[in-house]
Amino acid sequence: MISIPLILIVLLAVDSLHFVFARLLLPHISPGVSVMYVLGIATVEVFIFGLATRRLSFQVLRPNVLFFAAIGFLVAASTNINYEAVAFIDPGTASLLAQTGTIFSLGLGVVWLKDRLNRPQLFGAALAVVGIFIMEFQAGEFARLGSLLVLVSTFMYALHSALTKRYAEDFEFLNFFFYRLLFTTGFLAIFASLRGAFAWPSSEAWPLLLLVGTTDVVLSRALYYLALRRLTLSLHTIALTLSPLVAVLWALALFGILPANQQLIGGMVVLTGVLAASLGRSKH
Repeated sequence: MISIPLILIVLLAVDSLHFVFARLLLPHISPGVSVMYVLGIATVEVFIFGLATRRLSFQVLRPNVLFFAAIGFLVAASTNINYEAVAFIDPGTASLLAQTGTIFSLGLGVVWLKDRLNRPQLFGAALAVVGIFIMEFQAGEFARLGSLLVLVSTFMYALHSALTKRYAEDFEFLNFFFYRLLFTTGFLAIFASLRGAFAWPSSEAWPLLLLVGTTDVVLSRALYYLALRRLTLSLHTIALTLSPLVAVLWALALFGILPANQQLIGGMVVLTGVLAASLGRSKH
């Protein structure tokens, strides 16, 4: 039986790498192409696992093709934007801003799913907005562009989560995950084709692509759901809220990059607001 502290440590280490991996791939292959290969590798790996375990069902696709197309498009656009954003913003700051997805999810829940917010959630949402303004006040033009890209991407991912929450709660995970990956990869291929950006990865890029596809997609999501089953919701929330702090350390170790003091202060305010809103939701 895997211990809870070990699950927390590995989850934090892996979950924090999304923007770090995107930045690591940037010098080797263009973002719109690298993300297509990353998701494609993950799709193949999950497909092989599904066939080996005989859990993959092709009957799931036909009645749900529009649903998978919708979430595939949203995840593809969101992930593509993230990979583009790291050319303008450091991975630590991007990871801090991406935590606003919790706030977007709360808003979509109110507007679409008719949820009601309690006081901790309202306070947390307001605090996160204040943190964003702190991070962006007097930021440079490129930093603003990178931040805007991350916020747009985060909203699209939150919208995908809301669709999943509403229409896919009863789906078996492996089948849901495979078809989500399949349609995401398909849309990423369309995006790359429309931009005329197709390129075969170099020999230096392939090992990185295999590492990122396996770690950032397959292993990361498997650990996410393993942790969700083994941990209390509050502890799971706290662990994921700490993930950007680990991303800052990864960026410092690998690239020698730290967010500016103002971005760090604003990021801490965002994380505090997200944590308050998340814990308020878990107790509601």
